[in-house]
Parts: sequence; structure tokens; C-alpha cells
Amino acid sequence: MSNKIMAQQQEKIVKIKDQYYIAAESTYADDRVKILNHADTFGIFDRWGDIQPIGLHVQGIYYEDTRYLSAFELLINGQRPLLLSSTLKEENEILSADLANPDIWKNDEIIIPKGEIYIFRSKFIMQGRCYEKIKLVNHGTELRDIEISFTLENDFKDIFEVRGVKRPRKGEIKAPKFEHGHIVTLSYTGLDNIIRNTEINFSPNPDSFNNNEVIYKIKLGYVFLIDISFNFIKEKETGKPLSFNEAFNEFTPELKGLNERIADISTSNAEFNHWVRRSRADLVSLTARTPHGNYFYAGVPWYNTAFGRDGIITAYETLWAAPIFAKDVLLYLVKTQAKENEPYKDAEPGKIFHETRKGEMAEIGEVPFKLYYGTVDATPLFIMLAWAYYQRTADLETIKNIWPNILAALGWIEKYGDIDGDGFVEYIHKTASGLTNQGWKDSIDSVSHDNGNLAIPPIALCEVQGYVYDAKKSAAKLAEALGYKELGEKLIKDAESLKENFNKTFWDEDLGTFVLALDGNKRPCRVNSSNAGQCLFTGIVDEKYAGKLAEALLSEEMFTGWGIRTLGRNSFRYNPMSYHNGSVWPHDTALIAYGLSRYGYQEEALKILQGLFDASLFIDLQRLPELFCGFERRQGEGPTAYPVACSPQAWSVAAVYLLLKTCLRLEIDATKKEMYFHHPIMPAFLDTISINNLVIGDTRIMIDLNRYKNDVGINVLEKEDPEWKVVIYK
Repeated sequence: MSNKIMAQQQEKIVKIKDQYYIAAESTYADDRVKILNHADTFGIFDRWGDIQPIGLHVQGIYYEDTRYLSAFELLINGQRPLLLSSTLKEENEILSADLANPDIWKNDEIIIPKGEIYIFRSKFIMQGRCYEKIKLVNHGTELRDIEISFTLENDFKDIFEVRGVKRPRKGEIKAPKFEHGHIVTLSYTGLDNIIRNTEINFSPNPDSFNNNEVIYKIKLGYVFLIDISFNFIKEKETGKPLSFNEAFNEFTPELKGLNERIADISTSNAEFNHWVRRSRADLVSLTARTPHGNYFYAGVPWYNTAFGRDGIITAYETLWAAPIFAKDVLLYLVKTQAKENEPYKDAEPGKIFHETRKGEMAEIGEVPFKLYYGTVDATPLFIMLAWAYYQRTADLETIKNIWPNILAALGWIEKYGDIDGDGFVEYIHKTASGLTNQGWKDSIDSVSHDNGNLAIPPIALCEVQGYVYDAKKSAAKLAEALGYKELGEKLIKDAESLKENFNKTFWDEDLGTFVLALDGNKRPCRVNSSNAGQCLFTGIVDEKYAGKLAEALLSEEMFTGWGIRTLGRNSFRYNPMSYHNGSVWPHDTALIAYGLSRYGYQEEALKILQGLFDASLFIDLQRLPELFCGFERRQGEGPTAYPVACSPQAWSVAAVYLLLKTCLRLEIDATKKEMYFHHPIMPAFLDTISINNLVIGDTRIMIDLNRYKNDVGINVLEKEDPEWKVVIYK
């Protein structure tokens, strides 16, 4: 690709009106790439297992928001091997590629016929390192002289650079070093004065290193093995690198330990089982160990870091099946809660953060996201999660410890959230480089009027009022549990007043739904949006409106057959290929399904579960991405991919857990030692559901559910604590 064409394409990924926009031309999400990820580190490879500088050059291995390797290609006698197959293992841990030699010529003669030499590549990523094992097998009858070479390079680009943000200057990339006969070191000193190194260790020692190329000259009898470890570090480390097998033996117990935190779910449907297993593996791969406990990173590649909103919602979706993660999320949020007014960060006392970054651009302030607080909803969501966690676990000690933080979050809602004193929580960004829109739909054009004009701030989103309502009710229940009766009564009264005011102000009878938002002039944004559906999730919707809202959400305007559109197709700004104005987000759809079920519309919720399950069958690995396009479902075809969607994305892969909870109407109240099933129903494609290794209190439980024509049968197979009750309402 010429420099001119590259420059023209690079112009299409830009910072537009304070938004960090990813244009569709920057796509990496096609069938030519495979993704490995583990916490702070992820790799985007082609199907050969190589890293190719093609297209807009998104492939690479990334660590803490920096690309530490931008090209790595294996060649045999200077030619690319033939691809036989490429797979990502079920547990998401290993990428394997089966390759073979092409015809190898010399002096117009084929000296090694194609397919005579088999090449097997296997690699995984763990804790800032990538490990690769390469096996060469000679299936011919003669000893073969071959050359295996690896071409490598790096640009040490910040993730925002890869996304397209242009920088006026960069630090210093040093020439590669070849040391000790087996180590190649690539090094970069950033403008933040941090040294970032990529150390590549080859075993056995290669024969030579020349101009970014590592070369092995091999007399291949039968088998030859190459072991490579890539270490991504900010400063030089000492110690002998682990081999592939040694590292994998360390990695496996860690994966097993995280998997054991999540309940085992199996059903009569093999495809549904695969969806659950894939989702579980992705959740584990997105779980990062932090100084404050485990935290779900948002998604690969653009958001492989901690986000407040995403972490909370993912923890909420999985709470019934894996409560320990919610505790870790709460503790992380407590440690990062804002304590001061810092306009550059959009921070105010008591506020929960939006995102945190570790790259060079964040370190020196080129982007404001080192620890950024530009979110209006993470703070009430934090309080909601705290109550949900307590109800699920009865862990009063944790609630006592974080109670000052819950009070601080309530204080933020009252003092800073309601900007104009009208009783609703609004947002307006304080820093020019921050996010203009600060709800979960945070793109620049996501809040508009029916004529297409963008809403002016401060903006009060409908679903945010629901979060605040639920947060106040949640805080009231926690206050009661801690003995603060008077505070609890006040919060309940405030919540009910908000609910009454909300239903009067936001309901639009002509639309048959709640308006998306009120703008800075208190003009309603009269568009049909999925935001209104999330109001069902929080319980702020008056019963008299729930039926009409359910009808609107499942209408052809909103429901694609796969999920709920973010914006109705009759809206001025509707575009099924947009990020937030007509696309389908699985987590959003799952929250709406849960809300529908909460109001008794379980058949409608099942319709949504069916749609997302059907969508998963057409998507690679059955991994629901961050979003997909909002085109109407077509017979025999899958949903249309959104080119730059993150995949895996935590709250998307976690959606299946909330959907199961939704159809079973499952609630676990550890404070009463009771598990409830409220009129459970099961989809037609599931005859049985088995739930094993489910933590309740200090013990575990095993349950089987069976679908009958007009009923669901529930069998408790094992319950270690006889005080726990399983209650079924039919």
C-alpha cells in the first residue's frame, strides 16, 4: 500500500468534535484474524499465526494500551507456508495453525514438493507475555536443507494512534539488538520517559540475525522444535524466560481457578452449551488481576482496560452465577472513586470513573483517560450493584467497609448530578477533550430530537433516571440493613417522588414510549430508543405504561429479529450501520429482556433470548460482539457485522447469563437463605437446564430444570446447607 493511500485512509479515523471515533475503514474484524487475550495483553494475528502490516495495520500484540509487536512473519525458504487450518481452542487459551511448505524451487526445479514438510504453530498469551511453539515435521523420505526465518518489527504505537489519532511527535525507537545468541530486544523511550521493551527469546539459538530477520538453517530429518517467548515490559527484567510448556503449566491452574468461580451450566442443546462455554472462556480471558482484585476489562481491541460502567454491568449480568466477581468490582470502584473536583478529568467528589488508560498518550495528557470520570451513570450503577451483591451474598462486612463510598456516591447524585435542580440527573462535560455524551451511548450523535438536531447539554437521559431511582431504593435497603432507618425512609421517599415525576415528564403517549432525554432547555427528545427499555430494567416504569412500552420495543420499528435496535428505524438519524443510532447491542438487549420479565412479559423476553441465541449461531465462535448492524432479520442469513466492534466484549458475552436468569425468573436472597423461581419458563430449544457448582452462602447447590408443555419442573440434586430453601412460584 502506498504512503499516499495509507495517509488517505488514516484520515478516516479521527478525533471528531471531542469524540475518539473509529471509522469502519479501520476494520480488523474479518475472517482473516484470530484474537488471543489475557488481561492487559492481547494479540491480533492472521490465520497463519503471523502479524501482518496490511490494510490500516491493526494486527499486533498489545500490552497496557501499547502495541509491542507490529510485524512477525514466519517464512520457509523465503516463502509463506500454505495454510491448512487455524483454530482457537474452546477455552480461548491457545491459537493453533496447521501449515505446510509450498513447492520449493531451485534452478527451475522443484527440490521440495508442496506438503512434504508439516509446520505446526501453537501460541498463547499470559500476563504480559506471548509464548509460541513451532514444530516442523519432515514427511518426505530424504533429509532436507531448509531455512526458517522470522521477520519482525515494532512501532510502539499507542492504542489511540492505532485508532487514528495523529500525534505531533513521538519518542525514540531504538535499533533492534541481538544479544546472547538468542534474544532480540526492541526498545522505545516514550515522551513520558518510560522505556518500553519487547524481548523475544528464541530456543534453540538461531543461526543469524540480520536486518530484523531471525534465521534458522536446518537439516530436517524428522522433527525440529522452536520455542519462542515474547516478553512485553516497561523496564528490563532479569531471570531465565519460561519455555512454552513451563509457562502453560503455570497458566492452566490460573484459568481453572477463575473458571471455578462461575457456576457450571449445561443444557439439552449442544449449540446453546457452546454459547455458554464460549462466553465463560471470554469472561475469564477478560478478567485482569489488579491491586484491588479481579476486574472485567471491557473489550478487545479498543477497550482492553477497566471501564466503570462496563465492569458494573458485566458483574450484574453474572452476579447470580459468579458473585465473587461483583465483590472485586466494587472494591476496585471504591479505590478509584473521585475525591476532588478535577475538571480536566470530569471528576467530582463521589463520582465513579469512566475509564483508565496506561499508554503513553494518557501518561502525558494527550488524551484525558489516564483516570477519567466522564460518565453520568456509573455512580448510580455502583450503588445498584452494591445492594444486588449484598442480597446475593449477605456479605454485610463488605457493605460496612464500602458504606462511606456509597454515601459519597449518593452525595454526588444530589450535589453534582442534578445540575439544574429539577430533580433529574443530567450531564455536561467539563473538559474540552472529554466525552460530549456521557451515557452508555457516548458517541457524538447519539442524543437527538425527532428532526435530527442534536440535543444541547445539560442532558437528562431517561435510563439514567431509572438508575438513580434504583440506586436510591438500593441504598435505602442497605441503610436499613446497617440500622440507619431514618436515612432509609428518606431515600425511599425520594425514589418514589422521582418515579412519579419521571413518568409524568418522560412518557410520550403519541410515541407509546418514554422520550430518549430532556435537553438543556427541557425539550424532550421525541425518538423511539432502546434507552426507554432499560427503564423497565430498573423498575421506574409505572405499571400502566409497561404494556405499551413492551409493545413498542417488540414492534418492527425496534426489534430486528435478532435484538432491539438502539434507535427506531422511523427516526431521523436512524442508520443500522451506525454505532448507536440503529445498531443492536447484546448487553442492551439483554437488560431490556430482563426488564420485560420483571414486569411479567416473559414471552416477550423469551423472544429476545431466541433472537440473540439465533444470532450467535451465525457469528464466529458463537461470540456475541460489542454490537452488530440493525438490519432486519433475513431468512437463512445471519446478522450483519459492525466492522470495528470489539470481540470479545465483556458485557456482550455476559449477556447469556442474564438471559438465563431472565427466563427462569431466578432470584437468590442470601439474607433469607432462599432461592426463588418466579413463574419460570424455558425456551422451546431447551428441554433441560442443569446448574452445578452454584455458590449460595458458604455452600454450593446443584439444580436440574425440565421443560414440560405448560410448566417447568425443578429438581434439587444437591444442597449442602439444609437451612437454604428453594421456593417456586407458579
